[in-house]
Amino acid sequence: MSGARPGMSAIKPRQSGRIGALKTTPVRHLNLHEYQSKSLMEKYGIRVQKGKVASSPAEARKVADELVAADAKELVLKSQIHAGGRGKGHFDSGFKGGVKVLTGPKRAAEVEELAGKMLGNRLITNQTGPEGQLVQKVLVHEGINFNRELYLAILMDRAYNGPVIVCSPQGGMDIEEVAHNTPDAIFTQPIDIMEGITDAQTERVGKLLGFEGEALKDAQDQIRRLYELFIGTDATQVEINPFVVASDGKIYCVDAKINFDDNASFRQVELFQQRDFSMEDPREVAASKFNLNYIGLDGNIGCMVNGAGLAMATMDIIKLHGGAPANFLDVGGGANEKQVEEAFKILTSDPTVKAILVNIFGGIMKCDTIAEGIVNAAKKVGLNIPLVVRLEGTNVEKGVKILNDSGLKLISAKDLDQAAQKAVTAISQ
Repeated sequence: MSGARPGMSAIKPRQSGRIGALKTTPVRHLNLHEYQSKSLMEKYGIRVQKGKVASSPAEARKVADELVAADAKELVLKSQIHAGGRGKGHFDSGFKGGVKVLTGPKRAAEVEELAGKMLGNRLITNQTGPEGQLVQKVLVHEGINFNRELYLAILMDRAYNGPVIVCSPQGGMDIEEVAHNTPDAIFTQPIDIMEGITDAQTERVGKLLGFEGEALKDAQDQIRRLYELFIGTDATQVEINPFVVASDGKIYCVDAKINFDDNASFRQVELFQQRDFSMEDPREVAASKFNLNYIGLDGNIGCMVNGAGLAMATMDIIKLHGGAPANFLDVGGGANEKQVEEAFKILTSDPTVKAILVNIFGGIMKCDTIAEGIVNAAKKVGLNIPLVVRLEGTNVEKGVKILNDSGLKLISAKDLDQAAQKAVTAISQ
């Protein structure tokens, strides 16, 4: 298919070098479980498979019985975690597969049995890391037979200064793979956020996906409803893969990935209350409570820095000197003593951290404020690992004096390069 079809000139095929625009910046956005996303989609009239979530094998059996009674010939059981690759994953118990499709006469009983093997165990996939994630809920829904798998996404794209629909007749697979192998099969449709989506735009997208007649009208309706969800929930991305045509001719959104704008949480209180903290790194959860930017890594040198750029530079120089950063922790340019103290507690609570490097350039955030926070926190937690501190900027003399008079055994550094060297050396001694 190409963008040269009559009436389709507004939609241009993606070039292989442009697919990067599909990726969002790696920010800690709200994540929803699949059952939560599908429940949200139902509220907007988007067609999804019938089903319910369950927290126990008995609840899963009840849902399965209800679906079988409604003539569901196929049942699908899915572990609910915040990671992809569930079907190919394995549990810490040895059981394999976080997604099961059941078609036999005893399918409802099998749902109960298999749910018992999933719930309460940790599912490990290629996206969870070796520790996996604890399965506390399972989704049981009907299976559907479909003839075609398509791709449809609505996202905010800087290249278009607003929303854009990205679609492809080649769904059910990694969109990056499609972009690499057949870039002409990916199309985009910019939308004026002030005007909203138009019938002409939904028709163009529907035709590019191969719809016609009554199926085209159904596709237009589903696309419009997806856009309403996108705008109504302050989403930054609504990705449906696959967007399928069932054997009965109806369109279903089989799987969805929805990202939301954290800055809109004050408008979406009910939505953000669905956040499942058990699926997140407890250190990151603790950091977010004090407006600290924290991302855990796999090294052993804890970093506390003010400013994202300085934090990245600090991590790079640690690596340059043969060390490995244990985290990205940006306390921000205007942090107070309490935030510094809490940041310090998060670092020292991590058993993998064998040394701490504090690198602060004082501007709005003064060096003496940082120093007071370090001293108070270190005394409260009983610091017993090397602490390397480099301060520079506003009130640096006061900050250094506070540290020197604290009685703490710390290692001072004049610049970042020296600080990184001393942190790496302190671990190796």
